Amino acid sequence: MRELRSFIALLLSAFVASPLGMSQQVPTPGGPTQSQITEALKYADKPDVPAAPGTGFFNSMSRPFRQPSLTPLNLANSGRLESLVRAGKLYLSLQDTIALALENNLDIEISRYGPQTAQADYLRARAGGLLRGVSNNVTQTANSAVSQSTGGTTGGVGSGGTGQSTSGASGGVGGTVITQTGVAIPNLDPLVFFNASYGHLSRPQSNTITTGTTALIIDNTAWAAGYQQSFLTGTTVNYNWNNSWFKNNNFRSDINPSWGPNMQLQITQRLLQGFGIAVNNRNIRIAKNDLRVSDLVFEQQVMVTVSGVVNLYWDLVSFNENYRVQQKALEVAQKFYNDNKKQVEIGTLAPIEIVRAEARVAEAQQALTNAETQMLQQETILKSALSRTGVASPTIAEARVIPTDVLRMPPGETLPPIGDLQALALASRPEVEQNRINLTNTKIGIDGSRSQLRPSLDFLASFQNNSLSGSINTVPTPPGQIPVGRNADPYFVGGYGNALGQLFRRNFPDYTVGFQMNIPVRNRTAQADYVRDQLTLRQQELALQRQVNDIRVNVQNALTAVLQARAQYQAAQKGRVLQEQTLDAENKKYALGASTAFQVVQTQRDLATAQFAEVSALAAYSRARVQLDLQTAQILRRYDVQIDEAKRGVVARAPSTIPVTN
Repeated sequence: MRELRSFIALLLSAFVASPLGMSQQVPTPGGPTQSQITEALKYADKPDVPAAPGTGFFNSMSRPFRQPSLTPLNLANSGRLESLVRAGKLYLSLQDTIALALENNLDIEISRYGPQTAQADYLRARAGGLLRGVSNNVTQTANSAVSQSTGGTTGGVGSGGTGQSTSGASGGVGGTVITQTGVAIPNLDPLVFFNASYGHLSRPQSNTITTGTTALIIDNTAWAAGYQQSFLTGTTVNYNWNNSWFKNNNFRSDINPSWGPNMQLQITQRLLQGFGIAVNNRNIRIAKNDLRVSDLVFEQQVMVTVSGVVNLYWDLVSFNENYRVQQKALEVAQKFYNDNKKQVEIGTLAPIEIVRAEARVAEAQQALTNAETQMLQQETILKSALSRTGVASPTIAEARVIPTDVLRMPPGETLPPIGDLQALALASRPEVEQNRINLTNTKIGIDGSRSQLRPSLDFLASFQNNSLSGSINTVPTPPGQIPVGRNADPYFVGGYGNALGQLFRRNFPDYTVGFQMNIPVRNRTAQADYVRDQLTLRQQELALQRQVNDIRVNVQNALTAVLQARAQYQAAQKGRVLQEQTLDAENKKYALGASTAFQVVQTQRDLATAQFAEVSALAAYSRARVQLDLQTAQILRRYDVQIDEAKRGVVARAPSTIPVTN
């Protein structure tokens, strides 16, 4: 390790002592400023960008080559879920349902990896790599249970979808690498390289005038080190330190063996194609924008999941209410059957009326079974949405869900004007900002295609110091050859240190300055890429406008649905009251013999239908209100959901108190 440190120190001192290092300061255009370094460290040091563990000099040197540590996959549910189970029943308030979704829902957990993926992409872009893209996918919550009897949805329950877009406009997913158009971005990570070799060469000679022998034998040892760095300005710097040692059997050489080290500094600067920071840092700017996009996608996923579980919860409440309605309907039908049976036994009623009453009981039992099955299905769906392992846990799988909140119609709700709601939606919807950022990213990417249209013109500069040092040749003159006098210049006689002195004194410098230009005659690829990028930009601008139009329409439809649902509930409530009065009157008429059993049964069926319609209307209102909050992006504010808690997967709010049961 000490030798490695000495070599690094020697390499750095050699760079400082190079021609430009001694005579003038080497310019580093495009090098990072202090603010850029601070910005980079701000993201690099985030916990979202994992680093390889270990401390100390060796660990710090080897960290880039070791795999970073990542948090293991966590499939354990939060303690909140088990704490709400008592005596085989899972007691859920709406707030606990939302908290469990934030802590355990797998859709949210998957979306948590989005910002970390964007951090990794940003790290890649800062090194000059191609962007792999961030996922813009948003997963919808599962649908509510469907009716066993009708194959449709009941209790005001519709699709679990939210009417919200589930994908963004750009970005790759998985291992897909996005193909980059435009001028290539230089590799911004510095590169240090080393090589060493030993060789033994045997060369037959066609004459002995030059070497004095018919078989020239050479032993050589060489090693080299170098440093390469590219900058955002389009500048590339290469520093090479080369060392060679030669020994041969040429008795005519004055110096043998000899050292021949040299050091070289090469600078290449793009002047047309690929010139400028704006061209070469475009992926960095796009990746930084994608950090915000990933946060917006996560926020959108939380919104969709929260709205979905709220709908699932209220649907379960409505299913429970429907189950109680069907229970009551069965009790009424059973009582009517028992009363008719007694009247038949005493001879005051025809036996046929028992058959009608019994058919009504069977019909009510079937409706109760359907309601119970639907309720059990809904419980399973809700538990799966609130658990990382679904219903795999026996405690959760066997627990009956008891919702503790009750569906109510707000007594005096005042909704803002439609114009205000639309403006609120356009200012708050995360997918609108996502598409605006994607539009900005497309414009940034066009800088590369625009630069690709230019010819390639590069400025080249090379500076090299040479040296030679060795011992006076001691190879004896072969028999029959004329002895050669040794006229070695004392300046070249010495060891490796003498050669280094020549390098640092710049005794034998080489300078080369030039230009290299490449002009594509037709440039069709660059023309096509630029046109395609411009067309893509136009499409995205139109898509953004279409999205704005759709949001206005969706908000208006959602507001209309809320108003209609309220009116429908009020009508259903009045209808239920009238049916209760009608049944009471029909029962009195039947007791006086002024009505028939058929009319009573029909009135009972009508009352059950009216009660079910009231429950359905209330559930429909709840779903319409959730949809309006989702369309205006107020769903999280309405239910007091904090994005920071959602990102951590830990909700500070304590679980609700389980109600005391007898």
